Amino acid sequence: GSALSKDIRTPHITTDTPEFAEAEAAAKGRIDQLLAVKGNQSVESFHRRLGKIMWDYCGMARNIEGLKTAIGMIQDLRKEFYSDVFVAGTSDEFNPELEKALRVADFIELGELMCFDALQRDESCGGHFRVESQDGDGEAKRDDEHFAYVAAWEFTGDPSEPALNKEELIFDNIKLTTRSYA
Repeated sequence: GSALSKDIRTPHITTDTPEFAEAEAAAKGRIDQLLAVKGNQSVESFHRRLGKIMWDYCGMARNIEGLKTAIGMIQDLRKEFYSDVFVAGTSDEFNPELEKALRVADFIELGELMCFDALQRDESCGGHFRVESQDGDGEAKRDDEHFAYVAAWEFTGDPSEPALNKEELIFDNIKLTTRSYA
């Protein structure tokens, strides 16, 4: 409670800006697009299918072929979602189905981006194991020379064509080492 109490004193933020009008129109367009589909499949069915794709192909252990398969499957799922999803209700009421549909639409884009990122990062790192990147004992093999950076993906207007921005990591006080779980 006390953390937000200071926000009461924040002056009114105007909505009379071109940026607000643009964002509001984009959100309304997205909502109208989903409600207009009038398809036959539930939002939950798409959510489950996306989850299975991610689990099967972009989980803890992954490989190049599986990630490419996942990207294609997610792109097909997106097309099907926008042509056959059913969202009950309207935009003029409290509509949890619409909220779920908007979330699943975001999850579809995020899932595809996660697969792009995993495909691009050709190493085993942290909790994620690239099958192609292991030593003779089956241990994870990192590639700090090529992957010591933070990947910040930029939306380009097409979810299937993100732009990779890299922020190099500099380690002054620690030495990078490979962990062994054996």
